Amino acid sequence: MENLIKKLDLSDYITSFSKLFARDKSIILEGDINIHYKLIDELGRFDFKAPLSVENLDSQLIHLQKQGILKIYEIFEFVKIVNYFLYLKRFNFEGKLFEWIDKIVIPNDILKICQYFDDKSNLKEGVNEDFDNIKHAIYKNKEDIKQSLYKTVNSSKLRPYLVDMQVHYINEQECLLLRGGFSNILSGSVIDRSNSGFFYVVPHSISELKQKQNDLRNKQEEILFKLCKEISSTFEKNLLFLKFINKEFDRFDHYQARIFFAKIGDKNFILPSKSSVNKLVEFSHPALANAKPISIDFSKSVVMITGVNAGGKTMMLKSILSAVFLSKYLLPYKAHKDTKVSNFKYINAVLDDPQSVKNDISTFAGRMVEFSKLFSSKNAIVGVDEIELGTDSDEAASLFKVMIEDLIQKDIKIVITTHHKRLAALMASNPDVELIAALYDEENQRPTYEFLQGTIGRSYAFETALRYGIPLNVVKKAKEVYGDDKDRLNELIERSSELEREYKQKIQKLNSEIENYQRLSNNLKEQKEKLDEHIYIEKSKLHKEYKDAREEAKKAIKTKLIEDSHRHLNISHKIVKEIEVEKAEDEIVDFKVNDRVKYRNTKGSILSIKGAKAFIETDAGLKMQVLLSELKRSGNPLPKPKKKVSLNVAKPQSGDIKLDLHGQRAEEAIENLDKFISDALLAGFEEVLVYHGIGTGKLAFAVKEFLKKHPKVKSFEDAHPSSGGFGAKVIKL
Repeated sequence: MENLIKKLDLSDYITSFSKLFARDKSIILEGDINIHYKLIDELGRFDFKAPLSVENLDSQLIHLQKQGILKIYEIFEFVKIVNYFLYLKRFNFEGKLFEWIDKIVIPNDILKICQYFDDKSNLKEGVNEDFDNIKHAIYKNKEDIKQSLYKTVNSSKLRPYLVDMQVHYINEQECLLLRGGFSNILSGSVIDRSNSGFFYVVPHSISELKQKQNDLRNKQEEILFKLCKEISSTFEKNLLFLKFINKEFDRFDHYQARIFFAKIGDKNFILPSKSSVNKLVEFSHPALANAKPISIDFSKSVVMITGVNAGGKTMMLKSILSAVFLSKYLLPYKAHKDTKVSNFKYINAVLDDPQSVKNDISTFAGRMVEFSKLFSSKNAIVGVDEIELGTDSDEAASLFKVMIEDLIQKDIKIVITTHHKRLAALMASNPDVELIAALYDEENQRPTYEFLQGTIGRSYAFETALRYGIPLNVVKKAKEVYGDDKDRLNELIERSSELEREYKQKIQKLNSEIENYQRLSNNLKEQKEKLDEHIYIEKSKLHKEYKDAREEAKKAIKTKLIEDSHRHLNISHKIVKEIEVEKAEDEIVDFKVNDRVKYRNTKGSILSIKGAKAFIETDAGLKMQVLLSELKRSGNPLPKPKKKVSLNVAKPQSGDIKLDLHGQRAEEAIENLDKFISDALLAGFEEVLVYHGIGTGKLAFAVKEFLKKHPKVKSFEDAHPSSGGFGAKVIKL
């Protein structure tokens, strides 16, 4: 694995991740990856603190199994693990996460031991009376030593020999710092010398106190040993539990490290699937500081990458294998959530020159050795850089064509980079082969680090040579040797790539327009449904009021008493008068072109009139189409400015003061937010509410940055907890 990580340039990435473990371990997370993914997903929704650093306790568990006695610091390592699970049990987990944490039942004996220690691994007061007494005695004796030393320091006879008036601690012993010649005045032992040549001296006057200190410490160690023996005995009785919780802690350690690593740089977890669909969407290789995100479909059995030198072919190969590797071990990385990766059993990278003088192996022979191993593999993905390395390209092309076709039958996915077009031409007709070309900027004479699927790319060897300093006359001679016919073939290849690129760009633009029209259609449909619902409610209300009025009229007719008849008629008339009927505008005002009008809170002039609609230009220079019935007169026409910038702004489709961006990509969300704010400004709203959620924080960050830069946004802040809290923004316009 380490060799593969190195080949894929993932060493630094894996090292950064491993630093988040509470204790050293392999990155491999054993067990059902689907269950792990679900637990990580559930745990990631909570804000929890990372566990403290914990030592590996395998040897301690073996020691307990042999009835050994643990040291106090080893006991505390187990206590840290138990205490952390007690901390986790305080969360209101649900689903699989709750089931997992709930099954960890801590024995009462272990809980009691955990209460012995404070956060700094020290025994608490009251755990052992003898230990407390010894601890206090040691403290008092240390104070006695200090007082004795201070008394010595204040001696007038000793003062000329003192460097300072401080009590120093050297090798955990209290002492004084003295100049030479002190022996005539003070009897003591020299324990060290300073850089300046002075002496650290322990006076013999405190020897009895020092001896008492040593005796007390020995007594303390005896009591502590006895306590450790008792705790170890309890641990031995609960050995199965300790083994279990030690293993579960490693499992949780895998989860927490991945969650915190994902939050650094806004990474995503891509769960491998059994699907045959494989595609990278906006993937950035971890080894590149400012990587250009790539999107590529590698669902076919063979992916063959051709094109310009130094154009990123090898990095594309490493990117595909890296994404598969990271997904396999459930490590987060920078890619869109739409990225799909199959669950491959084996990952292999044939990237280096296998030549070995020591073993008498040539480059091509080494490649054959590596390929021979693949024929016994299944459900594997293999990356081969410069597949025709080390031998005649024409012969190699024929050989590798047959080998690749055989490997396809063995359920092996192969990612290949090559400069030689013969192999690409031989494999082009195979439906299981995906051709990818690295693109080149002809105008600026450099690679674009972009890729186009479905075509073969030129190598641009001559252009690359010039870019890296080869003389122009040398390159010209090389072109002559190369031949005009081959050069024309390269031009045809490049032209094909350009046409393919233009075609895909037009398709992408068309799809975008279709999506916009579909979104507009859905918006209009929603408005119609709301209007239909409003009309139905008002109609039902009118029917009920009319029915009530009729009933009162019937009662008035049927009654025999004139007095009652008048009373019921009066009630009927009163109900009829109270019925509110929404009336349309009686007449549309006779507007003309250039008339000054007011639309909602915006003033402007009429540019043209067509039927019941008018095309107006606001004083701010915005143009829009509105209904004549929505316009009001507003004074005389203003003189037109000599030069004005005009923008076509569509009429707001709705007047809602709330916008929900949940589940949207950052680009799509910002586009919808921009339109929403524009509509709100036209509608005259001063304050609106936008929901973006919390999640990974990517969408929240994008919304925040957009609002900072928007010229019409006066201010914004997090919403009230009842209105979304950190997952929403209140925007003032």
